[in-house]
This record gives sequence, C-alpha cells and structure tokens, in this order.
Amino acid sequence: MQTRPTLSVNGKCFEVIYVIIIDLKINIMAKYSKESQHKVEENMKEMKEGKLKSGKSGKKVTNPKQAIAIGLSEARKEGAKVPAKKS
Repeated sequence: MQTRPTLSVNGKCFEVIYVIIIDLKINIMAKYSKESQHKVEENMKEMKEGKLKSGKSGKKVTNPKQAIAIGLSEARKEGAKVPAKKS
C-alpha cells in the first residue's frame, strides 16, 4: 500500500495534493477592485432608473454594456484597479 506524501505546517499534516490546490487559489488575483465593482453597480442602478447620461451628448443610456463601460471609465479616473481599455 502506497502512502501519499504529506507536508507539515504549524504542526498539522496536509497531503501534498491539497497544498497545491490551495497554492493555486492564492495565486489567482482579481482583475477588478471592489471600488470598480461598486462604481459599475451604481451606474447600472442609475441606468435602470433612467438617470444615467452619456458623456458630451448627454443622452440617456439604455444599454447595460454602455453603463458598465462608463462605470469602469469612472473607476479608472479615480485610480481603482481596472484592466486597461481594449482598443
């Protein structure tokens, strides 16, 4: 009978398989910060209420994708963690 390799951390034994999975979860980083998520959420609410206006023209925004783009743009201006624009 084979035994699985174990690793001792702070007096607790873990099988190596589980340690690798935990390590993978730790290394995955969020693309968007909480501030940017909050900004997008605010803009979506404004759009649903009919209060969200686009930039120079001032027209009412009705497309959810446009509301998300406006929210991410505002978050970028405030310095929140948001990926660069795809051009």
